[in-house]
Amino acid sequence: MPDTSLQKPQAPPVRVAVDVGGTFTDIVLERDEQRWSAKLLTTPDTPETAVLQGIEELLGVAGLGWPDVSLLILGTTLATNALIERKGARTALLTTAGFRDLVEIGLEDRFAQYDIFLDKPQPLVPRPWRYGVTERVDARGQVLTPLDESQVIALAHELLAERIESVAVCLLHSYAHPAHERRIRELLELHAPGLWVSLSSDVCAEIREYPRLSTVSANAYVQPQVSGYLRRLNDAARARGLRGEPFLMTSGGAIATLQTGVEEPVRLVESGPAGGAILAQHVAEQTGAAHALSFDMGGTTAKICYIDDFEPQISRSFEFGRVHRHLKGSGLPIRIPVIEMVEIGAGGGSIARVNHLGVVQVGPDSAGSLPGPAAYGNGGELPTVTDAHATLGTVTPERFAVGKVSLQPELAQRAIQAHLAEGTGLDAPQAAQAIIDIVTENMANAARVHASELGKAAEEHTLIAFGGAAPLHAAALARKLGIDRVIIPESAGVGSAVGFLWAPIAYQAVRSFHQRLDGIDHAGVQRMLDELSASVDAVVRRAAPDTRLTHKRVVYMRYSGQGHEIAVDLPDGPFDAAASAALNAAFAQRYAQLYGRSLPHVAPEAVSWSVAAQAGGRRARPQDHIATGPGTAARAAGTRVVYDAAQARWIDIPYYERQSLDPEQTLTGPALVVEDETTTYVPSGFLARRSRLGSLVLDDTHAPQRRQADAANKDHAS
Repeated sequence: MPDTSLQKPQAPPVRVAVDVGGTFTDIVLERDEQRWSAKLLTTPDTPETAVLQGIEELLGVAGLGWPDVSLLILGTTLATNALIERKGARTALLTTAGFRDLVEIGLEDRFAQYDIFLDKPQPLVPRPWRYGVTERVDARGQVLTPLDESQVIALAHELLAERIESVAVCLLHSYAHPAHERRIRELLELHAPGLWVSLSSDVCAEIREYPRLSTVSANAYVQPQVSGYLRRLNDAARARGLRGEPFLMTSGGAIATLQTGVEEPVRLVESGPAGGAILAQHVAEQTGAAHALSFDMGGTTAKICYIDDFEPQISRSFEFGRVHRHLKGSGLPIRIPVIEMVEIGAGGGSIARVNHLGVVQVGPDSAGSLPGPAAYGNGGELPTVTDAHATLGTVTPERFAVGKVSLQPELAQRAIQAHLAEGTGLDAPQAAQAIIDIVTENMANAARVHASELGKAAEEHTLIAFGGAAPLHAAALARKLGIDRVIIPESAGVGSAVGFLWAPIAYQAVRSFHQRLDGIDHAGVQRMLDELSASVDAVVRRAAPDTRLTHKRVVYMRYSGQGHEIAVDLPDGPFDAAASAALNAAFAQRYAQLYGRSLPHVAPEAVSWSVAAQAGGRRARPQDHIATGPGTAARAAGTRVVYDAAQARWIDIPYYERQSLDPEQTLTGPALVVEDETTTYVPSGFLARRSRLGSLVLDDTHAPQRRQADAANKDHAS
């Protein structure tokens, strides 16, 4: 037996997470209980520039090098921005002959039925670049018309002549018979080898032609840009000494491999917001907040996600680029696993203007990182939310963005005066306060609408706020929603990146395979489940080769003749007669839970099947503790002059260094709690303290009186 007494102790793992946002790139480095963070302006043309710069900065501060990094996780809004801003590749679509206009026909519905001036979202692929291919397969996967290969070869040359960069292939019923799509890829690779090719049978092997077509078009549209960025970053990091490949945060809240991002970049569309939801889930579990509302406000957008029983809701699809912000169906669908949330154009860089009605409007467009808000001094002239805070004194110019951006309040005030104050009859502080009030109400309205869509009550939740701008608005947002408690996690300014470090290594695949349970093909279903399991295991094994995998199987079912499905869990084990009988009973029970009754006289059918694999279990969550009682008064680090809208005058308020607060200490508003990454505004009527693990907790002391007044008003009305 070898002598291990003289072996050196294994060095603690060094974990790095990067969230590339529309305005800022946030980076977090963790080793044991130590954490370092950085916030840099995003470099939109070459996103890897800010990423590499920030990582090297943190490694230098921690006294480490690239070879010391054991895990690097990336999340990005690059795909999101390319889709919304329509800055993707020159993309063509190859589909079954006669179906090329389906991208515009959609679902043949109107999201605003009585709006005669209705504008529909423009498809990603213009009509001249959409091509019909001779072939036909039925819904059972039987070939009716063979693929015309000579036509595909001719199209390959035409695509090159049109300078097409990426091709989406979506044939009718390819989920049941993918051979034609795969043959098209082989022919394109042979006759047009420079093209990127996305197959719907790989990206979204599910029924319903329009969502599948929209999803694969989005994948093809962003693939050259996102894949190029990922490969450049991987090459540069490896050249600097990174030993393993980077991993990616997906929209469903899991970590996947770099190759997954290269092949299916559409899975990264909501990766940054997903990291924030994972952080909120983690904080909710730590603090025992069974019902939480995640509020992530950065430089470009605000994201809101409801978390109940410590689990964010997972959806199979979402929309991007909505023509009307709150109208479902006004965007283009993407069918991937995604954490259910609502996202609006409300961030620190959201631009404020006087609209055609003569009132102040904020967003949804953003000043981004270049030129950025007027206060950045980079040439931006239009007023933004950040400019409003700079004018009101609620941000510390020299501490903004960890000192990377030196705010110039005089430029902010000049922009607000020129573009808002003069057009509304307000002075600059009043106009700045109007910006804050409007953007906060926009976020509150989005939270109310999302709650009503999900059948939830916002006031029953704890608000967990993070992102560079969220702590400034969190208390005011909570008060508008009737929420009593706000939690600002530690490292809130880079919260989504912190969430990446808590996400599991996992992957999910879905395939449509229509089966009536009264005549189900047990062997065929078992083969399909085995294939799905092998495909997801292969992805997860690339990231965690030696870790035990756990699986979750879900069947999407309906009664025969219905148009939509519900999810039913399928336990592990062979799919035999006993398993299908148990699935039948589970479906009837779940259907009755949702709709109050089952339909025993109607045959149930399975439409799609899902298998998800996860490496190991979740990391242990240490339990936090929030003290109660009055506590001792915290000592202020100084005072700042801010504008008080209620009194319509400038006042002195104390500010506190967050890291200097102890769990036994309390402070009351109005006050500011400052740190390197963000600032928390504590309004009058809120009591704030730190939890044992460092979260900042704000409790609304006016909540009992407000509830009594609401109850009295209801009694009076009745």
